[in-house]
Formats: sequence, structure tokens, C-alpha cells
Amino acid sequence: MCAVISLAVCSAKGGVGKTSVVLGLASAALHRGTSTLVVDLDPQADATSGLDVIAQREHDVAAVLRTPKRRVAEDAVAPSGWVDDQPGLLDVLTGSDASADLDAPGSDEEALTALRRALRKLDDHDLALLDTPPSLNGLTRSAWRAADAVLVVSDASRFSVAAVDRTLREVRALRNAPRVVGILVNRFVPRSGEQRFRYEELQSLFGDLVLEPVPDRVAVPQSQGAGVPLHALRTRPAQAVAGQFDAVLDRVLLQA
Repeated sequence: MCAVISLAVCSAKGGVGKTSVVLGLASAALHRGTSTLVVDLDPQADATSGLDVIAQREHDVAAVLRTPKRRVAEDAVAPSGWVDDQPGLLDVLTGSDASADLDAPGSDEEALTALRRALRKLDDHDLALLDTPPSLNGLTRSAWRAADAVLVVSDASRFSVAAVDRTLREVRALRNAPRVVGILVNRFVPRSGEQRFRYEELQSLFGDLVLEPVPDRVAVPQSQGAGVPLHALRTRPAQAVAGQFDAVLDRVLLQA
């Protein structure tokens, strides 16, 4: 992807707040003035909604995956409502429920490389954040092919430990595999003994890849409900969580 750093944010398990992590990273990038493209590969298109995309486009990410040409890709990109007065600083390759038709587990090579080919034509951002579905099927695998780095999102539960292990094994089995920059435990409740146990289990299994967990804070849904970046909230809890996303973004930019 030329000089663009691309990060695939993924999870094999639903309900861990993967898209919330993408929005947190987008907020961190915006806060520091890093030009960012969010690619919404999840058929639920929550990142498109969360980034307050209002502009209507003739094409969307499903059309881009079917026809990865420059004119189609450029027409599928819309500005985030977070940056009304700064065009190009935060854009979205808009999501669509039509992308579910492309999420087959046995996608062929042409389908898996379509996103990479399309993103090479969208090279006027410093960072691309690829929000994937909660699965390891065709859309997630196409993101891995397009990415320089992978961030695995988890929660502190028994089933997520197995999901993280499966994700890492499948990423590392790829030829020219992207770098895994970390495992981010989201919605962590430190007073829960079970969650502390599972977090320590992840640390014992995956060592330094396990990042400082993001606590379960009301500031995150508050920012999403208000349609504003997390960094725009001035409360102390919001700023603490925003600082954690700053640290994760620093790690991505340093290691990707």
C-alpha cells in the first residue's frame, strides 16, 4: 500500500467491541492529525454509522471488492462527520450488508486480493484501519492480505482465549503474513476475578503481545451515542481511555 500503514482489526468472536476499538483508534489518529481511511468490511457497517457518515455514495465496499478499480474505490469513500471542516483527514470506505455475500470461507485468490489491489489506488492517507467481521472467513482474510499489521481484539472470557489462539495460528500460517502488533483485551472489568484470571491466562500464553486492557467505561458508548470522537470528551475517565488508544496507535505506527 505505498507509504500507507494498514492495520487489520479482527476477532474470531463476536461481542468483544472490535468496532469500538476501531473508532477509538480513529479518534486517536484524528487527535494527532494522522490522515486516516477506515475500511468498513463488517456487513453490519457499524463503523460507517459510528463515524457519522452522511454522504451517499453510488458504490460501497462490496462494489469495491467485486470491482477493485480506482473509479469504484474512490466513489465508495465518504468523509466522516467528525471532520466537517477538515476534508481528507478522516474518510470511510463505506460498509454495506451486501458484503456478507462475499464472506465465504473458501474465497479464491482473486477475491482475497481484491481489497489489496483497491487500497493501492487509495494511497492518499497515512493510515488505513480495516474493520473486519467477527469471523475468520473471506472478508477477514482479504483484510489480512491487504494489511501490514494485525491487532487481535478479545475480551477476558474463556471462549475468547481459544478464539485468540485460533486467530494467531491462522494469521501466522499465511505466506507473507502481516505482523501481529498486539492482543487488546476490551471491556475489561478488573474487579471480576474471572476476568483477571482470563487476562493472566492470555499473558501466560502470548506474553508481550497482550497489551494493557481497555476498561469497561461508559465514556465509550457515550462518545458513540453523541457521534463524536472519544478524544472530544473532557471527562477524566474518557481521557484515560483515550490515552490508552493513543498508546495502542503508537505501537502500531512503530511496529507496522
